[in-house]
Amino acid sequence: MKYFFPLIIAFSILINPLNTFAEELILAGGCFWCLEHDLESLKGVDLVQSGYSGGDSQNPTYENHEGHQEVVLVDYDPQLVSLPEILRLYFRNIDPLDGKGQFCDRGDSYKPVIFFKDETEESDAKNAIVSSSSELRVPLEKISVELKSKGQFWLAEEYHQDFAEKNELKYKFYRFSCGRDQRLEKLWGENARSTNPWTE
Repeated sequence: MKYFFPLIIAFSILINPLNTFAEELILAGGCFWCLEHDLESLKGVDLVQSGYSGGDSQNPTYENHEGHQEVVLVDYDPQLVSLPEILRLYFRNIDPLDGKGQFCDRGDSYKPVIFFKDETEESDAKNAIVSSSSELRVPLEKISVELKSKGQFWLAEEYHQDFAEKNELKYKFYRFSCGRDQRLEKLWGENARSTNPWTE
């Protein structure tokens, strides 16, 4: 029996070496199509999935997810990318001054939220809030990104996954008409959507 668990671990590494030591992070920042697409390009991020979290209802759907936010589940390799690096890119792909939605999407489902699993993640999230406040040169209380304890993640319908790749023209039209990139560039300037170090 004492050899059973080491054998399971060794077997899991052989079967799926990329995800054996992966970490997970849940983020909300408006339309999950956009956030999924923005974060999956980061080196060290293995997989980004669209879904719902933050509410109490079971088995939420796109048509009925009241109380939940549209979120992404980010699977990443902490040996290749750190949580603070992911959070920095997250902030530069949202409007952290808007707690009532994001861009053209309004309401509780679209507000920006960082879901943390422990004190370390909560501390990293708070540090990112301070850094974004400094870079944007706004008072800390203007940053409207909510911090919530991590709950269950519900995977969104299949047609929402990899939407930007499967529906390139529709995605680009939506993103442009929603004013997402225009607002990001006005807000963050040359650091919009970038992995540049924080400007403080």
